[in-house]
Amino acid sequence: MPSDTTNAVPLAKTDDAPSARTAERARAARRRRGLVLLCRAAVLVCVLGVWEWFSRAGVIDPFNFSMPSKIWDQIQQWALHGTPQGSLLEQVWYTLYEALLGWVLGVVAGVVLGIALGRVRFLADVMGPYIKVLNALPRIVLAPIFLIWFGLGPASKVASAVVLVFFPVFFNAFQGAREVDRHLIDNARILGARDRQVTFQVVIPAATSWIFTSLHVSFGFALIGAIVGEYIGATKGIGLLVSASQGTFNSAGVYAAMVILAVVALLAEGLLTFLENRLFRWKPAATEAR
Repeated sequence: MPSDTTNAVPLAKTDDAPSARTAERARAARRRRGLVLLCRAAVLVCVLGVWEWFSRAGVIDPFNFSMPSKIWDQIQQWALHGTPQGSLLEQVWYTLYEALLGWVLGVVAGVVLGIALGRVRFLADVMGPYIKVLNALPRIVLAPIFLIWFGLGPASKVASAVVLVFFPVFFNAFQGAREVDRHLIDNARILGARDRQVTFQVVIPAATSWIFTSLHVSFGFALIGAIVGEYIGATKGIGLLVSASQGTFNSAGVYAAMVILAVVALLAEGLLTFLENRLFRWKPAATEAR
């Protein structure tokens, strides 16, 4: 009996050790996240404080650079009393609708063509030079052409967003399809999988991480496409707020529109990160650098 009791104690301690280490790592991760958020807030407060102080002290010209307090007043005025083009929420939704639609169309086109050219080498050899030429074009300058083709409505802004989104998604999907482990494909073929089954059950899942990497960047490009299109010519949208504020020398309005756009972009980035984490829960967590 004494020998059994002596052997049981180390086993209990051994079982508790991994859970204790896991709990400690979780607490360390929470402390680090809290510290990161605190430092981010401190940096923002310092930048805004210095900006406000320099503007009031005359170090920088408040007419050209405005100041955080005036920018906040402008946002409040738009939120409470609306803009000359309508309510602020309507302007945000109009830009977000154009960016989202252009982003979805650009992502779908980029993924489909990227996977297709990545899987069919002959097709890639034929279309490769044309893709490279189109990618070399300054796509922002296409916005006035789209405005002529599609008018002041949302179609011209969606087209601008599509051409900006397509290429980063295409190249990531193409590279992801090319980087699939050949052993996985060979094993699938040995098991009797056809080309379509290999593409949908092996290649596309393997390229998903590459595609998601491009989604974060491409949504920002979609917003840029919509904003540039609205800046050139539109009836509604955040880009029109920037253009109208610039036309009346309202620097606070320009910065206020940029702040609103930044908030929309950060919310979209957070949503994409959440979806990516949910989709790739099976992946091991990356080791954090100390």
